[in-house]
Amino acid sequence: MHSQTILAAELESIGSPILWVVTVGLVVLLLAADFVITRRPHDVPMREAVGWTVFYLALPVVFGLILWWLYGSTVSVEFFTGWIVEKSLSVDNLFVFMLLLAAFAVPPPLAQRVLLFGIAGALVLRAIFIAAGAAVISAGSWAFVLFGAVLLLTAVKVLREAASDEEKSIDIDQMRSVRILRRLMPVTSRYHGARLTVQEAGRRTLTPMALVVVAVFMTDIVFAVDSVPAVYGVTSDPYIVFATNVFALLGLRALYFVLHNALGKLRHLDYGLGVILAFIGVKLVLHWAHDVWTWLPEIPTPFSLGVIVVVLTTVTATSLLANRRDERRATRTAEPDPVRNPR
Repeated sequence: MHSQTILAAELESIGSPILWVVTVGLVVLLLAADFVITRRPHDVPMREAVGWTVFYLALPVVFGLILWWLYGSTVSVEFFTGWIVEKSLSVDNLFVFMLLLAAFAVPPPLAQRVLLFGIAGALVLRAIFIAAGAAVISAGSWAFVLFGAVLLLTAVKVLREAASDEEKSIDIDQMRSVRILRRLMPVTSRYHGARLTVQEAGRRTLTPMALVVVAVFMTDIVFAVDSVPAVYGVTSDPYIVFATNVFALLGLRALYFVLHNALGKLRHLDYGLGVILAFIGVKLVLHWAHDVWTWLPEIPTPFSLGVIVVVLTTVTATSLLANRRDERRATRTAEPDPVRNPR
């Protein structure tokens, strides 16, 4: 009975029907605006990308402050913590998108439309997974152990891949979704703008654009499995979980073009994400264990926020230092030896 009371309290959402309608309406409006912007394929200049990125970074800050004003600091801190976690995972998602765009040789003017399809698909999938997560949590406190186990296994996988010396790449011919689509329908050899299908030789034919959109969508499924349990480790409020995912995903299109050259330089990001996922996994297991053995501690959300910020700051700093070290070594190697090669 005590456990059911705790679960009921945890699943109480601050989101009233009106707040849900306003939030979903805002998301639809912003996505519609993005579709209008990307309707005419064009190379995205840095000024445009930076402007939209600043806008989409300012939105969650304003939203978090509104939550503080309406519901207090606890709800606001949960939102900001979840948003930082989801934003960090979305940057890793962007890196995979970058590999996919390169593997499919997507023309630069079409890249933003592919990213927009990916973001829209991710939002739909996250909504489904969030609803499923809430249903699982309502079934019993064992759900926290399940989510914790998923995150711990994912953390091990991420850390192993980070420690591997193999360069990350994607072979589209080995992708199951691509092989299935090629069996079902013929595929043109070149892109036809943003069109997914064209009429060729009297029959409907897929374009490479359709293949890359499906590949991005399949990637969204994998990331949803990781990200939704991660944010449920920060808050059990379905509305806050949804809001953190929305604000983390919106603006990824613009952020991609800002970080395109920097993504590959964040060489230690995967280590940081692995540590964060493992930390939240332990937090979820402790949350379940505290209900069984009350003497076990729980990890408070403000402490979680501090750990996440410290980890992300550390891996960013170590990545930059490692890059500078490699640049200095490359410069010394390129310089002529004054003894062997006197002028």
